[in-house]
Amino acid sequence: MKTLLLVDGSSYLYRAFHAMPDLRSPSGEPTGAIHGVLNMLRRLQADYPADYSACVFDAKGKTFRDDWYPDYKAHRPAMPDDLRCQIEPLLQMVAASGWNVLAVEGVEADDVIGTLAQQAAQAGSRCIISTGDKDLAQLVNPLVMLINTMSNEVLDEAGVIAKFGVEPARIVDYLALVGDAVDNVPGVSKCGPKTALKWLGQFGTLDQVMLHATEIGGVVGESLRSVLDWLPQARRLLTVKCDVALPARFDALVWQDQDKLRLKELFGHYGLKTLLHELDASVSRGRAAVPASEAEGAQAALPIEASGQYETILTEAQLDLWLDALNRAPLACLDTETTGLDVMNARLVGISFAVEPHRAAYLPLAHHFPGAPTQLDLGFALERLKPWLENPEHKKLGQNLKYDQHILANHGVRLAGVADDTLLQSYVLESHRPHDMDNLALRHLGVKTISYAEVVGKGAKQIGFDQVDLDTATRYAAEDADITLQLHHKLAPQLQGGLAYIYREIELPSRAVLWTMERNGVLLDSRLLGIQSRELGEKLLTLESHAHAAAGQPFNLNSPKQIQEILFDKLGLPVKKKTPSGTPSTDEEVLQELALDYPLPKLLLEYRGLAKLKSTYTDKLPLMINPATGRVHTNYAQAVAVTGRLSSNDPNLQNIPVRTAEGRRIREAFIAPAGHKLISADYSQIELRIMAHLSGDPGLLDAFARGQDIHRATAAEIFGVDAGLVSNEQRRQAKVINFGLIYGMSVFGLAGQLNIERSAAQAYMDRYFARYPGVADYMQRTRLQAKQLGYVETVFGRRLWLPEIGGANGMRRQAAERAAINAPMQGTAADLIKLAMVAVQRWLDEQGSRARLIMQVHDELVLEVPDGEVEQVSAALPGLMCQVGKLRVPLTVSCGVGANWEAAH
Repeated sequence: MKTLLLVDGSSYLYRAFHAMPDLRSPSGEPTGAIHGVLNMLRRLQADYPADYSACVFDAKGKTFRDDWYPDYKAHRPAMPDDLRCQIEPLLQMVAASGWNVLAVEGVEADDVIGTLAQQAAQAGSRCIISTGDKDLAQLVNPLVMLINTMSNEVLDEAGVIAKFGVEPARIVDYLALVGDAVDNVPGVSKCGPKTALKWLGQFGTLDQVMLHATEIGGVVGESLRSVLDWLPQARRLLTVKCDVALPARFDALVWQDQDKLRLKELFGHYGLKTLLHELDASVSRGRAAVPASEAEGAQAALPIEASGQYETILTEAQLDLWLDALNRAPLACLDTETTGLDVMNARLVGISFAVEPHRAAYLPLAHHFPGAPTQLDLGFALERLKPWLENPEHKKLGQNLKYDQHILANHGVRLAGVADDTLLQSYVLESHRPHDMDNLALRHLGVKTISYAEVVGKGAKQIGFDQVDLDTATRYAAEDADITLQLHHKLAPQLQGGLAYIYREIELPSRAVLWTMERNGVLLDSRLLGIQSRELGEKLLTLESHAHAAAGQPFNLNSPKQIQEILFDKLGLPVKKKTPSGTPSTDEEVLQELALDYPLPKLLLEYRGLAKLKSTYTDKLPLMINPATGRVHTNYAQAVAVTGRLSSNDPNLQNIPVRTAEGRRIREAFIAPAGHKLISADYSQIELRIMAHLSGDPGLLDAFARGQDIHRATAAEIFGVDAGLVSNEQRRQAKVINFGLIYGMSVFGLAGQLNIERSAAQAYMDRYFARYPGVADYMQRTRLQAKQLGYVETVFGRRLWLPEIGGANGMRRQAAERAAINAPMQGTAADLIKLAMVAVQRWLDEQGSRARLIMQVHDELVLEVPDGEVEQVSAALPGLMCQVGKLRVPLTVSCGVGANWEAAH
């Protein structure tokens, strides 16, 4: 029996774009979707040999369904620019690979697939459709089946019934009842899958359900009767057309010969190194499928494995040889394998090393599985390695060595000699891109590394790394060390000028201080948090009661659906915006707008705020106290925010709200131990000072030089009054303007923030720029620089990339322009606080102080200081923090002392 293989290219195009990392060609063009679709096609050829094939895409322009129903797919957002530009080269590559590529105007890819599938079935041929689209389940019959390569799902007739509860012939009836949100085809309101299956089971078909509509009671019955005129149209829209006029019949779609020259040109231009390597090594496939082993092996394309230089260290003699190599290496890579990701509790399973590209080894220390070979004793191995690990003269490299340093510390080893970190190298070079090793290897080396999930599995079948067999563990772990070393050789030469300063003087030293801060942890008063949690619970009950009274009935305050019904159906409040599914939104922005005029939205906002405080902090923080240390140990992610700012997680100590009394009370639970105080040292108005420095505006420079209240000074300029006569409201408005403009706020945004007419907001902005013309000049210069270079820079030379700055999407481009204005200020502030951390820690070490850095929160450092050192440390901190960078305006730091974090402000 002949076989036709059809691919729903449009379905896979979008899924690959969102699933793949942000891969780029050597010239910066996006290639993630290209990678994803081509790899899927290669696997498909290997797994499903066929006589005929076609990869089907949606053609540009409208289809007949748009004429039937103008709102068809109307809610779908415009195709992202980074996806649109990949379509044409992808089509060329698919065609050059031997696939027949089809895109028929006026119809959808589904209709082309349906027509070809029907032709094949009528001719007695088998048809396999590769898709992720549920609508195509209606095509399944004894000769047609669906496969989904991304989820490994196979749907024949029995599979369709098992998945949807109806046979393929009833799929369209089922979809008409429940609706299709993806295509914006509404069904029966409140009719979910269970109800639709119940009706179809009872009455048989959609037509019969409609005929018996009067017999169906309740609200859902009313909903059904209200759309009886619509349902035939819904069914028509959802039915795949199987009689489309096509340029060729299914049996003319034989495999084509590869156009190797064209593929080589395309793969080379777009930096598809793995595919290019495979192409050079392969022979023409013609219409034959690629063997599965070849397709999988080509994806990895690792010369290291082929050379067999990955070694498993199982004997003392092997360890001695590797110790000798490590001691002689000018730079060696180190990586740990562990029992988990909790850095304070995880234990070693093994360590891998690399001393030169393509030469690496794995030292297993705690693998436990049936038949596991004898491994070196963990304590013995660490004692042998300790002199090298703790020697600062022996330079070490790693990928996020802060993590490995924690793990080694758990075993009493204090890692020294950290010279380089590829995570930080990548972050300094391309802060806007992913920095995990799999992405870095693919982007910079053209290598598909072995993923962690491939080694340990996923979900319920996942095993611990200590249960992985040693051959697999060695291939994975040694590859990590080897690839990290190769990446270092690729990335290090690119760190020049200002980027070298950011890496060497800011990021690497910050890494060491962050490790110390994480290790120190913060002491919490769990008893106080328990009291606060009970009080918040009581307040929530009171708010719930008031909300029920305002609504006129009880309802679930945590249910967006019930809130929507109360606000918009019962109370008739105006709908401000809708969700992607077309229902009225109840998000925070909507509630804030409604709260200006109505009591219930205000109560809901207050309820949500307190509920978040309770669940995120007062309930959760006590559970996160480490039993061994009695403290909470956050993780400071150093390579996340594109601006250089740190990100705190597990727990997040940077987002504790301080504008409410309840939020500030949580900081009271962060306490100093007996005989100590907490000191908070905070840069004052740092981003406004950086704006004055960058813009060079005489008015701003003068105000800061004279130590004026900058918001009062701005108010005096804008409102034309003496600074001494500025009212509190005028100062508040000036503060909104000062901070709003450095974030690129528009006239509309300013009008909303101040709750004034747009014309008044425009007048304020005009007066601001008239008084501070240097700010307007800076903004214009920065936009131009961003468009010309694709990035802006901080005062210290950190590059802040803006991929959307030259894009065709107007909203994204405008957002990138706003980010361009703010990024140098936020990035410079991030540089300053990191430099301050390093300077403070260095001073503490030099002084032999027992004071400890315990937190960094935005522009603030928090220290835990013995009572006898409070005066000395408080006096030193402002000078240390203000001397790390020179701006055209003075930096100022305010210090506070207290028994807890809140009291220190």
